Amino acid sequence: MSEMGKKHVLVVEDEEDILELVGYNLAKEGYQVTKAASGEEALRLAQARVPNLIVLDLMLPGMDGLEVCRRLKRESRTQHIPVVILTAKGEEPDIVAGLELGADDYVTKPFSPRVLLARIGAVLRRPEQADTGPEKILTFENLAIHPGRREVRVDGELVDLTYTEFGVLHLLARRPGWVFTRYQIVDAIRGEHYAVTERAVDVQIVGLRKKLGEAGARIKTVRGVGYKFQE
Repeated sequence: MSEMGKKHVLVVEDEEDILELVGYNLAKEGYQVTKAASGEEALRLAQARVPNLIVLDLMLPGMDGLEVCRRLKRESRTQHIPVVILTAKGEEPDIVAGLELGADDYVTKPFSPRVLLARIGAVLRRPEQADTGPEKILTFENLAIHPGRREVRVDGELVDLTYTEFGVLHLLARRPGWVFTRYQIVDAIRGEHYAVTERAVDVQIVGLRKKLGEAGARIKTVRGVGYKFQE
């Protein structure tokens, strides 16, 4: 693949051996790789040359990874960059915090380079999959969901959703009244075997309801099972 055709990945990691390991494996798979050892450097590099994806450690000197993610998602130039968190912090609060900020996936240390590469590849393929084939706009009174554009409007106003929030809403709204378990939602949005807690799914639903305002009341909790969308 030519240099112009290669996907560009920014790796943010302060442990040099891990930075080299991830960079080596990405380069071997044909990715262009840029490396950063701090959050401040990562933000500067991401602004200078917007990558296709960022692999982001949470435990960084100075500005931590969650703050880096927060700032990336706040800037129009970088807010659409997919983020895969790579961290030794595998506890539920850290996972949930990363997903809340709009991270697309996470891998915990110690990790398999093959698993990391598979996750990165899956995330990078998502936008291409989203554009294959026309899908009709879903409308429910004042709520409109446009799959092709990945847009949601309430009373004509655009609602700013993360990639995952849109995926959850679209999944539920395509089959009104159908009850999905939390893990069915995870499997449909992120692929099978994605290691995430039920609490993380609940966080996505809470965020969706808040952003949709009154229209968010259409997302119903089915006690002991999961969620459904009310037409």
